[in-house]
Amino acid sequence: MKLRILALIMALAALLSACGKPADPAATDGTNGTEPTKAPFVPEELGSWEAEDGVMLGGAYADGGFVTGFENSGVDGCTVTVTVAEDGFYDLELMIKPLGGDKTNTVLLDGAAIGDVAATGSKFQRLYIRRVYMSAGDHEVTLMAYWGYVNFDRVTLWTSEPFDESIFHVSAKLNNPNATDNARRLMSYLCDTYGKAIISGQYCDSGMNGWENLLIYQNSGKYPAILGLDMGYYSQTGVDHGVEISTTEQAIAYWEKGGIVTLCWHWLAPEKYITGTWYSAFRPEEVRMNVGAMLSGEDEEGLALLMKDIDNIAQQLLKMQEAGVPVLWRPLHEASGGWFWWGKEGAETYKQLYILLHDTLTNEYGLNNLIWVWNGQDADWYPGDEYVDIVGMDIYAGEHTYTSQMAAFLNTHSMAPTNKMVVLSENGTMMDPDLNVRDRAMWGFFCTWSGEFVMKDGVRKTYSEQYTEIEMLKKVYNSEHVITRDELPDLHSYPIREDAQ
Repeated sequence: MKLRILALIMALAALLSACGKPADPAATDGTNGTEPTKAPFVPEELGSWEAEDGVMLGGAYADGGFVTGFENSGVDGCTVTVTVAEDGFYDLELMIKPLGGDKTNTVLLDGAAIGDVAATGSKFQRLYIRRVYMSAGDHEVTLMAYWGYVNFDRVTLWTSEPFDESIFHVSAKLNNPNATDNARRLMSYLCDTYGKAIISGQYCDSGMNGWENLLIYQNSGKYPAILGLDMGYYSQTGVDHGVEISTTEQAIAYWEKGGIVTLCWHWLAPEKYITGTWYSAFRPEEVRMNVGAMLSGEDEEGLALLMKDIDNIAQQLLKMQEAGVPVLWRPLHEASGGWFWWGKEGAETYKQLYILLHDTLTNEYGLNNLIWVWNGQDADWYPGDEYVDIVGMDIYAGEHTYTSQMAAFLNTHSMAPTNKMVVLSENGTMMDPDLNVRDRAMWGFFCTWSGEFVMKDGVRKTYSEQYTEIEMLKKVYNSEHVITRDELPDLHSYPIREDAQ
């Protein structure tokens, strides 16, 4: 559930990420009657500030020209004050050296989290938070330990490349050529809306009238456009333990009420491989299994058990298809984090499993109502455009942190080789829609996670302001830039775009 930072999408910016030096502009004159070639953007360095001159937090300390001691998550850090001459968007460059493997830490601007920086290898490297809005004056840039153990050298400020609105020009064509008309209608609507507004969403295990949805309605007068549900207990382990499940019925009911449905799957491992608590068997520490051996056929029984789980899920998705429900389908989520068993064995094994799931559901079961939302959180885990319709990122930015998460938006966009819609497939704290519009971080939709992110612990009938205050909730759900359930068109008859055919 953590965001990761990558470079911006332009080739020159990628070069800058590698070497940190602006390239010389190319010739701009056209020839033979063609239009002039657009000059590449050349960033301008606006200032550089040494980390050792900053304010140390927790156990961080200056040592030999850099700051180190980033060990305790959320405690150890270093704050550097930078000065901006005028209001605008800027790129922040942080010079960081990881100590002992890949390290990821959080960057805050004036106390609010704006993104993560992931360092790899063993040398100092330039890492970027792109397109950060700052008003004229002084600002505090903080590197805060998350998965720390780094040396921090300096912060450099650069001019930011103008935003490319073509990001929002995405195709409605789904990867499944046999997609149902309702799936094409939904994708057409998502594409028509993308860049203009953000569609609201909420995970709610109890469905349409669950407490999360009701608390949002009681405090904002609106219902979320998207209902998020989990297919986890349809895994055979859940069935064997007698869990009563109504996810399929809830999904159908929300679609019939005029809403949109998104599904994830906390896949419970087969009972044979569980060494801990069965209802937490989506976590690697609760199981002992070799997914690679299953997929290769070395563990034939294990593969058969996986296929049984896939069959269970397929049977439920087929019921939704029969009812006309298109599904924003987000399986095998957050794989690169390593906190789920489907990501524990690395990117290649994960991609094999993802493709097996995709091809089985699509080709063997004829599930044509699925819009495939990939949420691997890291470009190295991307299975390929032919298996993905939408790219998603899960972000838990911290209590009352309402920033647009522009760095993560650009990072997620860059993960797919072609231009895909970018969505906030899970979030904790909601974002201020005015900041989304200002920054152009117009996520296709957001979907707040359930439980504590809406409900007060132990008091299910009470809204919790721990993450999103009531006034911000009201602002989000009543914003002209956010679409709620009552503002959705009739998706049963929405026109299918030509590019969706």
